[in-house]
Amino acid sequence: MLAHAEDEASSLDISISEVVWVPGSMETPLALKRMLDSGSFDGAIALGIIERGETQHGLAIGQAVIRSIIELQLKTGLPIGLGIIGPGAEPHHIQPRLEAHARAAVVAVASMSSGTTGPAE
Repeated sequence: MLAHAEDEASSLDISISEVVWVPGSMETPLALKRMLDSGSFDGAIALGIIERGETQHGLAIGQAVIRSIIELQLKTGLPIGLGIIGPGAEPHHIQPRLEAHARAAVVAVASMSSGTTGPAE
């Protein structure tokens, strides 16, 4: 996903200045908050996969993570591109969505950073 996001950013003349890896989806909002609070970034992109498990744990975590990302975006006023596949992704869902989700997350940040809120072409 990262390679697709970097390629899309390059095509839009956007710089990805830092990549932060987290141990799991639950740590994503905190990593995003720390980045955006630093004042060094105009936006952020969250990439990842939340697979379907045997219980509803992944669904609950996924919903909490996405809600936290939305709240962080509203609190900071900075765009966060959501390139997270799932929650509830099954193995056959993942591969076909990797590139599309990564690229769409970059386009969303570029669109919202420029003040354009219409659909990407």
